[in-house]
Amino acid sequence: MTSLWWWQLRERYSSVADFVVVYTAEAHPTDGWVFEGNVEVANHRSLEERYAAAEKLLEFSPQECEVLVDRLDDAASKQYAALPERLYIVQDGVVFYKGGRGPFEYKMNEVEDFLKKYKSH
Repeated sequence: MTSLWWWQLRERYSSVADFVVVYTAEAHPTDGWVFEGNVEVANHRSLEERYAAAEKLLEFSPQECEVLVDRLDDAASKQYAALPERLYIVQDGVVFYKGGRGPFEYKMNEVEDFLKKYKSH
């Protein structure tokens, strides 16, 4: 894992890319696979509960970033194999980069390399 964080990429490359978080099913719900010190969120039983959980995420977000909320059937998560987290670069509906499953298999430096090349064109 790298010491570079997504919000640092956002600060460096916001002039060439939009950064969006898609909130999906809670990876560590209090009524499922939970670990101590995590924000307490139960599995979402309704879209309203998912929106409320996304609001909690915004309270802890270190930087401003648009947060989208996946449907309750987890359509976006399934389409992008995003659970628990994954980084993508998408332009005009085409996936240019698909990172490994996070938080341990993706590489922020690969995303930065792509953005550097894009910024220089």
